[in-house]
Amino acid sequence: MSIATRKGDQGQTDLLFGCRLAKSHPRVHALGAVDELNASLGPLRIAAARVETQEIVPQVQRWLISLMGELATPPGAEKRYADTHPDRITTTNVAWLDDWVAKLEAGGALKFKGWALPGEAGVMSGAYADLARVACRRAERSVIDLHGTADEVPNAEIIRFLNRLSDVLWLLARWEELDSVLKEP
Repeated sequence: MSIATRKGDQGQTDLLFGCRLAKSHPRVHALGAVDELNASLGPLRIAAARVETQEIVPQVQRWLISLMGELATPPGAEKRYADTHPDRITTTNVAWLDDWVAKLEAGGALKFKGWALPGEAGVMSGAYADLARVACRRAERSVIDLHGTADEVPNAEIIRFLNRLSDVLWLLARWEELDSVLKEP
């Protein structure tokens, strides 16, 4: 089977369970934003200098795949999805990110002067974390845009997860840059 199905040539794409939507649909935008976030974590995963980043990023990427499954589930098919896909974003995922916020802050990730200027420290992994952070914020906004519509995602933990993840990514950027910042006169 080829990756080029040609089914999208008319401007539509598949969700789960045979549902098709316009590629310009807000749900498809949200899916795309989360996909971009996951892809933006790839360079950070490769360049990560710190063990903490190497632990956090792959786990988050796996969870983002589950999150995309939830977003790709058409309204009304949530039970059908849950019956076959038990991994969903929950308060446990958010708590895991909260724990990382506390650990990174306690470890010194907040030791910087003034406004954090992405890339200023010359540390690629820090710059990649900042790029992932802005992709995360875009994904969060795209999911929030579904709120109050017929396409609202019923799992409120997704928004909390993306919000907390952006905090963790900001801290990881500072964490990756920490040695560089501490060496300054």
